[in-house]
Amino acid sequence: MFTVRRAGRHDGDVLGEIHAAAWEAAYAPFFDPEFAADGVRSRRTRWHERVGQGAAATILLAEHDGRPLALSAFGPSSAEDGPGLAEILSFYSHPDSWGSGIAAALMTETLQHLRDDGFARAHLWTLRDTPQSRRFYAKCGFTECAAARTYDFGDGKPLVQVAYERALTPP
Repeated sequence: MFTVRRAGRHDGDVLGEIHAAAWEAAYAPFFDPEFAADGVRSRRTRWHERVGQGAAATILLAEHDGRPLALSAFGPSSAEDGPGLAEILSFYSHPDSWGSGIAAALMTETLQHLRDDGFARAHLWTLRDTPQSRRFYAKCGFTECAAARTYDFGDGKPLVQVAYERALTPP
C-alpha cells in the first residue's frame, strides 16, 4: 500500500536520497563521471533548505510500508501561458521503486492537489533522451508539446529538454 503526504521540515534527508538516487540512475550517464558524482552529492543536501524555509512549491512524498520512495514538487507555472497553468518542477522516484506503481500513485495525488488548487492545466520539462520518463508521463496523460529548450546542468554542455502538458479534468 502506498501513502502520500506533504513533506515536512524533517524530510530533507529522504528527499535528497530519492533525488540523488533517481538522478544518478537516469541522468548521470549524460555527464562526465566527476561532474555526475558532484551532482549526486549536491542533490543529497539541497532539499534541506527547500523544506526548512518553507518552499514556495508544494512537495509531496510517497511511501511504501513507511519508506519514502518518490517525491513531487509543484506550483504555479512561471511560463507566461496565462492563469490556471501549474508546473511540476520535480518528480523523482527511487530506482528501488521503479515498476512498483508508487510513481503513478504519486502522480495521481499530485494532479489531484493541482485540481484542488484550481489549476486547469499542468506542464513539466524532461530530458529528451530519457525514454523511461517520457513513457511514464505519456502513460499519466501528458502529451508532448512542440516546445523544447536546452538546459545546462552546470557543466557547460546543455542537454535538450522537451515539454509535456495535460488538462486537469477530473479522472
